[in-house]
Amino acid sequence: MDFDFNLILVPATLIFFMIWLLDKLIWKQRATRGRDGENFLVGWAYDFWPVLALVLVIRSFVVEPFNIPSESMVPTLQTGDFILVNKYRYGVRLPISNTKFLNTGEPQRGEVAVFRYPLQPTVNYIKRVVGLPGDHIVYDRGTLSINGKLVAKKAMADVGNPEYELFYQEMLGTHSHLIREEIDGNSAAIAPFINSQANEGGKYAATNGQHWEVKVPQGHYFMMGDNRDRSADSRFWGFVPEENLSGRAFYVWMHKEPGFHIPSFARNGRIN
Repeated sequence: MDFDFNLILVPATLIFFMIWLLDKLIWKQRATRGRDGENFLVGWAYDFWPVLALVLVIRSFVVEPFNIPSESMVPTLQTGDFILVNKYRYGVRLPISNTKFLNTGEPQRGEVAVFRYPLQPTVNYIKRVVGLPGDHIVYDRGTLSINGKLVAKKAMADVGNPEYELFYQEMLGTHSHLIREEIDGNSAAIAPFINSQANEGGKYAATNGQHWEVKVPQGHYFMMGDNRDRSADSRFWGFVPEENLSGRAFYVWMHKEPGFHIPSFARNGRIN
């Protein structure tokens, strides 16, 4: 999810609003010439800015649609799912800057959240909230526990495809300078980020590819994909700051396979 539609929507709305306002206060073309005699930009402003403003308000403060581009959230979300995201669940924020001006809630463990990728904030990521501020997370030989409580891992068939496998290998390569241990074939068994942060202030501990543990700092969250062995997540690039949160994913409204396929509504339903 690597494009923010608000980068187009916000400027377009402001431009048309300014033209509309100038005509109302100064030019008065609509009042004196009517629809047939006014400049075409003035006509567009009257026709489009209220619609654009409504869309902007809904997308920025109520609900925003996203498309799932990868398999990191399988089986919860599939590649090609179109989802809706609650934009006010984690605070009401300004479009583009993502600055929060009204606090309406905080992420809860287990929720599926959309956020701005910490290493490239223009890109949106979707993962499950695994660790809250202050949580102690331990990975030990294939098992994950939070504050001493084991998190079950559901076995499933191999759902990988060549394109995503290539992306995952590139992700590993991008962060190869952080890896201190040999990867033993299980992508969840070694965390480049965890290893890179080992022994900093006693907050982190990493022994080998079979064990690591971390404490989530205040104001940050630890995110992981449901498809744990094929997810580039907090284990690779770190915690998600609170200011990067965009909203909670709550509904799949359409699914479309890549290429020339007819959209399907068979997967419609709430996201758990």
